[in-house]
Amino acid sequence: MPAPDPRAIKEAFSVAVNMDAEEIEEWLETPESRRVGFRKEGATESVGHASGRRIAVILRTPEPEREADDYAHMRRVVGFIRRHRAQEPANPVTSRWRYSLMNWGCDPLKD
Repeated sequence: MPAPDPRAIKEAFSVAVNMDAEEIEEWLETPESRRVGFRKEGATESVGHASGRRIAVILRTPEPEREADDYAHMRRVVGFIRRHRAQEPANPVTSRWRYSLMNWGCDPLKD
């Protein structure tokens, strides 16, 4: 199996993530952001909330300085967003679905 292409990952990430670092960080400070998502046993924040913090860092990191684990996380983000976008509820505006996606850097109402 060939190694993932960083250019393809970057392109898919830039399509999937439609919030900038500042928007993500502001969103992560809201009560709605903290209420959604899966929490590992003993964790103080959800997996998606932690991912959002990491996405903001990646977005602020110049491309030449990104490391293999950044690209691995970017791939994970793209997969999460694609899977969850396919499950859109009848009322996405105030749904946990939207809030969860926003933790991962994608506001489905921006499309």
